Amino acid sequence: MRYNLDFCDTFDKTYCFWLALFVRNKLTTLSNTQVLDKDTFADILQVLIRGEKNIDELKVLVKKARNIGLSGINTYFNPLVKLYDFLKTFGPASMKEIDEELLIDFLASYTAGLSDASKKNHRIALLNFFSYIDKQNENVDGSSYQFKIELKNWAGLGGKSGMKLPSHMNKDEINRFLEAIDNYEFSIETAYRNRLILKIIIYTGIRVSEMLNLRTKDIFREDDVYILQVRGKGNKPRVVMIKAKIIENDLQNWLSIRTCEDLLVCNKKGNRLTQAYVSRIVENILISAGIRKEKNGAHMLRHSFATLLYQKHHDLILVQEALGHADINTSRIYTHFDRERLKATTNLLD
Repeated sequence: MRYNLDFCDTFDKTYCFWLALFVRNKLTTLSNTQVLDKDTFADILQVLIRGEKNIDELKVLVKKARNIGLSGINTYFNPLVKLYDFLKTFGPASMKEIDEELLIDFLASYTAGLSDASKKNHRIALLNFFSYIDKQNENVDGSSYQFKIELKNWAGLGGKSGMKLPSHMNKDEINRFLEAIDNYEFSIETAYRNRLILKIIIYTGIRVSEMLNLRTKDIFREDDVYILQVRGKGNKPRVVMIKAKIIENDLQNWLSIRTCEDLLVCNKKGNRLTQAYVSRIVENILISAGIRKEKNGAHMLRHSFATLLYQKHHDLILVQEALGHADINTSRIYTHFDRERLKATTNLLD
């Protein structure tokens, strides 16, 4: 069904109306193989298409969707919430007051200081949102309003691939971090689980979301290693391995007390853990080990794994396969940490 562009009586309601429809559309097109609660998922979809919603109600629904496994929705939703806050300062009366120039102003002001990857995500969210509205709005005479947003002239990106190097730990810092994991005073209920999570991420380089979506059937032992069957972005499968001796104790002790129905790790209610929770654990352990980085979140562990992997083997294909990158150019950033290779430049004038 199509709707008039300014469907509601105020701009706030209209923007939230379109945002609710867009979120519903994205939830139905994202891979749903990681959905942990199909009934909750169905309820979220029904609520999104039924009645008007304000921005706070939408935040609650998106959080529920994220908690049942649809973490990718935040890539689209969060930039559009920021856009909503930005537009409110202008007090527009109609969606038609939004144009390319205004959106470039938004990107320039709200993405300053962010990485190129985050800036690209903001741009993609805007393009998807307004393209969706272009296709779904309809006037009484059957015509539709076209935003035709392209954002080709936005100069906010540093380059085609974005060359900002990610925060990572060197080998000495990784060793200190691993020692701190075992020495950190977790609660009795969370100690085995949290150590298991952090060790798997740092030793395999899988994404936090991939770790939190692992099911017990996805991990099994073969000789002296555990094999993990991971589902990455776009629901693409891959296999990673970790030496059994690294996680055996934490894994078996956690399995003996866990309350999860299907997930490998969960909270005390049996629900999926959040990425924010894991990042807080990482930051606390980094502080205890005296390690400070520009970014202390859990994703930094993945960058540390990839950096060390490339430095040791100088094999971009291996890095690409281990991290599950669709494009090898994404993996190429880790070549910038190859200090031995760069040392060759110091001999240029010898």
